[in-house]
Amino acid sequence: MTLPHDSADRTTARCRRTRPWWASLLLIAATIALGLVLRLVPLGLPGFVVKYGGSLLWALMIFWIVSAILVSRPRIHPAPVALAIAFAVEFFKLVHTPWLDAFRTTTPGALLLGRHFSIQDLVAYTLAIASGAMVDKVVSPPN
Repeated sequence: MTLPHDSADRTTARCRRTRPWWASLLLIAATIALGLVLRLVPLGLPGFVVKYGGSLLWALMIFWIVSAILVSRPRIHPAPVALAIAFAVEFFKLVHTPWLDAFRTTTPGALLLGRHFSIQDLVAYTLAIASGAMVDKVVSPPN
């Protein structure tokens, strides 16, 4: 006899990812490498591509990190968590202190935190994380 909760447990199990740790590491490393090349190597690309491409890749990196941490959770969980982190970091740009502003002028500070608040970055983060969630569905087959 099948109990009602058995069906729900099987559905939830199918929604969980099974991505191996090395695949998560590869996705994170590749995204970071692409972002660093885009932002630091003079490729002659338009400023718009460099600015928003970097924002897209930064948010995608956040998504891959969160999805690696939450790999045993249902597939739906990483996207809103990553989006909340990305939005929190963007809104944190509205906070100004001398030491924080000094850090933001450094290369690590600019890459990690950014310098100026931008509504367009929030849109870029949303698009990147949604795209990451779709790719995650392909590279992390369910059980």
